[in-house]
Amino acid sequence: MALRTEPIVVNMGPQHPATHGVFRMRVTLDGEVITDLEPVMGYLHRGVEKLAEARTYTQFIPLTDRMDYLSSMSNNLAYVLAVEKLAGVEAPPRAQYLRVIMAEMMRISNHLMAVGTFLDDMGAFHTPLLYMFREREKLLDLFEMVCGQRLTYNYMRIGGLSHDIPPEFLPALKKFVRDMPGFVDEYDQLIRENEIVLARTRGVGVLPRALAINASASGPVLRGSGVKWDLRKTDPYLVYDKLEFDVPTGAVGDIYDRYRVRIEEMRQSVRILEQAIERLPPGEVRSDVPHLVHPPRGEVYGHIEAPKGELGFYLVSDTGIAPYRCHIRPPSLINLTALRDMVLGMKIADAIITLGSIDIVLGEVDR
Repeated sequence: MALRTEPIVVNMGPQHPATHGVFRMRVTLDGEVITDLEPVMGYLHRGVEKLAEARTYTQFIPLTDRMDYLSSMSNNLAYVLAVEKLAGVEAPPRAQYLRVIMAEMMRISNHLMAVGTFLDDMGAFHTPLLYMFREREKLLDLFEMVCGQRLTYNYMRIGGLSHDIPPEFLPALKKFVRDMPGFVDEYDQLIRENEIVLARTRGVGVLPRALAINASASGPVLRGSGVKWDLRKTDPYLVYDKLEFDVPTGAVGDIYDRYRVRIEEMRQSVRILEQAIERLPPGEVRSDVPHLVHPPRGEVYGHIEAPKGELGFYLVSDTGIAPYRCHIRPPSLINLTALRDMVLGMKIADAIITLGSIDIVLGEVDR
């Protein structure tokens, strides 16, 4: 005889480090089984799209840092590529290779935090997270060499970069690239066959392939569901079409697959960095672009494969010095919309780690 229980609604959160009080889940429970879930957001809405329309094209670059603050350099890149597309500007070859280097360093840094905090959500009591902070600190040292900042960088410029890399940058980066594969192997050895991790992640938080596509998911969330879609391959930008790398995918679309995709993407980012360092040409790092850019009348959509997925900027120009309209397509928000379908029928603890496996930052969700 089944025990009859009354459904209860529980407000859960914050529990993931990236939610920090501005996100909660309204969960309907039958005992410990989730029968409904609504992500509640909007507490961090800062009107960044309207702020863009009140600033010049160049003045808006630092504000993109504040969206996904764990992938600030990628935010800069997506925006300036959209403006360059609108204005008909192309960055010099050296700047394009340096942009790739910064983007792939940012991808590794993001994935280190994504995997580390996800394992912390599972109850790993900081040990894996601190291991991953160790390598992330080395990347932050490199970013600091380049632009003097460790979190919000403001390094990209319309037409290239604010300035060239210092002499000590490449030797330090080469050392990181040489050492990083061994550290990724170390993480994988600790986690991959851990019986607790396997029990908590395999078959949990499943996002089927068809639903991932219908939900417009992107990045590791989409590729974890077996969809081989990466804008660096399908719509190449910068010099990605000249570099060799693979696109890792999962099979089931569960939490474990999303973890595996991020681990393998770090390996591929190291591979890209090796090639970009070797082929880095001399020359200027910025085209001759006026400080006040006046793009011709028109509209564009520019996008990149950011660490969390497709990050796009839709810009409309009326020939003025600021966008007439700016709209941002953030991967954290789009990927989060599938959360309810991923946890129905699961337990409370499953919802927490499923949210962690999506890898969100609320500054990008609410904007």
